[in-house]
Amino acid sequence: MQTKLLTNQINEQISDDFYHLLESIGTIKTIEKGTYLFHEGMEAQEIYLIKTGLIHIGKYSSKGKELSLRICKSGDLVGELTLFCDNPKYFLSSQILESGQVLAINRNQLEKKLLTNAPLAFETMKWVSTHMRKFQSMIKDLVLNGKKGALYSTLIRLSNSFGVKQNNGILIDLVLTNQELASFCACTRESANRMLTELRKLNVISISSSGKILIKDLQYLKIENGCENCPIDICTIN
Repeated sequence: MQTKLLTNQINEQISDDFYHLLESIGTIKTIEKGTYLFHEGMEAQEIYLIKTGLIHIGKYSSKGKELSLRICKSGDLVGELTLFCDNPKYFLSSQILESGQVLAINRNQLEKKLLTNAPLAFETMKWVSTHMRKFQSMIKDLVLNGKKGALYSTLIRLSNSFGVKQNNGILIDLVLTNQELASFCACTRESANRMLTELRKLNVISISSSGKILIKDLQYLKIENGCENCPIDICTIN
């Protein structure tokens, strides 16, 4: 029953044929909270399909400053941007936020399979292109709209990836600290605190005792951020 459910979740993002190809050459690995799947600069030997758990994808400066880019869940691929690269190295780091399992796929094996299957090779290129567009969109929000725009964009993307509809809004079914939210906005925790407090005073959001954010007025965030109504596959955090 759980396998069937997972397959349905994955098939919302990739085709059955591509999933079965990954499954045929992949190996199940257990991932533990607090550890890393890979670090920036490591030689890229594998890509990973998440079966269970949560994985944070980010980049770190030489001074240790962090820029968060993705929070990946069941059905997401990570490390896929290294495909078809010469001497590939991971250019981002991946930390396990929630223990689970991944399907580890040898990059060389996958490339050989894709070279003999044009439809799946095309699907892979579309997948990689979508994630590059997503990164570009996130950086655009930060550069053009500043830290406040980056926070609003992050909340919108979180609602698309982890949102659960409620009578009074959309609940982001994921607990993130203000420091973790700040890392998506290239700002300090104190700045994130101030911006979140302002949104609470405006009744745009509320925050439960458990730390989950309820977005009461999504339209406000979109208008203030000059939302361009990007396709849903671009406007996500995973």
